Amino acid sequence: MRFDGNCGSAPNYEPNSFNGPVDDATYRERPHVVTGAVDRHDHRLGNDDYTQAGNLFRLMPADAQQRLIGNIVASMHSVPRRIQELQIQHFHRADPADGAGVAKGLGLKIDDILAHAQQTVAAD
Repeated sequence: MRFDGNCGSAPNYEPNSFNGPVDDATYRERPHVVTGAVDRHDHRLGNDDYTQAGNLFRLMPADAQQRLIGNIVASMHSVPRRIQELQIQHFHRADPADGAGVAKGLGLKIDDILAHAQQTVAAD
């Protein structure tokens, strides 16, 4: 049990938008040979993170989609605007109607968010 505050409210996950922890390859375990190589793999390879979420959203009836969007909007009202915009981009990648619904619920314009994202990518 920890008694040192456990880093308080700082993020304890990676990736994050608050200069929190990052992967440290020095703690990577060496592969073990069983009946072949066993190792840790990057779960992001071969996974676009959006297809499954989008498919699930599209399977929902319209009323369930609206409840989901409403729950997300209610949870995100106190989140900093920049994080709201980043998250809306993720929802949009899963399904454009999902992203647009969350943006509208938060009083944001999806077109502005997507245009800003394109400008940021172009600047990098």
